[in-house]
Amino acid sequence: MSATQILFLEDEPTIREVLAEYMKMQNYEVTEAEDGQRALALLKEREFDMAVLDIMVPEVSGLEVLAYIKEHRSGMATIMLTALDDEKTQVQAFNLYADDYVIKPVSPIILLKRMETILRRVKRKDQQKEKGLVIYEDSYQAFYDGAPLELTLSEFLLLQVLKKEPKRAFTREQLILRIFNEDYVGNDRIIDAHVKNLRKKLPGNYIKTVIGVGYQFQEGDS
Repeated sequence: MSATQILFLEDEPTIREVLAEYMKMQNYEVTEAEDGQRALALLKEREFDMAVLDIMVPEVSGLEVLAYIKEHRSGMATIMLTALDDEKTQVQAFNLYADDYVIKPVSPIILLKRMETILRRVKRKDQQKEKGLVIYEDSYQAFYDGAPLELTLSEFLLLQVLKKEPKRAFTREQLILRIFNEDYVGNDRIIDAHVKNLRKKLPGNYIKTVIGVGYQFQEGDS
């Protein structure tokens, strides 16, 4: 899974270095910009998951960068970071649909928690937009038309294995090895029980029985 991409706009070198280091410790991929012009150039070059933007920066202000993001990268999460503590600036930021507004000096730990919360919320919204059967390996969750499916871990892993190789028919023994490794001791018919439960929980007929072999993934209601 690729790292979360963060654009960090901050003109104070010491603050930028310290906060960027904390972000990297959380396994974020951080791209730094020292002024608004550079931030805009980076936004035109590549995609980011989140922008953490200081407002009072040279060339182009953080608010102008935020306005560009909301016009051209509407799905991106944004946090505004500034020493300004006046209501007018905060209102401007929220009018441009900033996700959060943090007053400096800020604790790096608090900033990271704000980032984590917002990224989780944005991801949840993205999941709700996706249609059909969607599997998220990192969170061990499956969704159908944005609604979570209540699967056990074994059911999730079985569905995941089948969906990854939809043209392949798996034997029960192969599925046991993929799901339990070599830890499972018992009858291979446990797979049949999991398939039966999955079929009850899935909205469509996604698991095909291959006579004499085992099971295979298939799309939808066929």
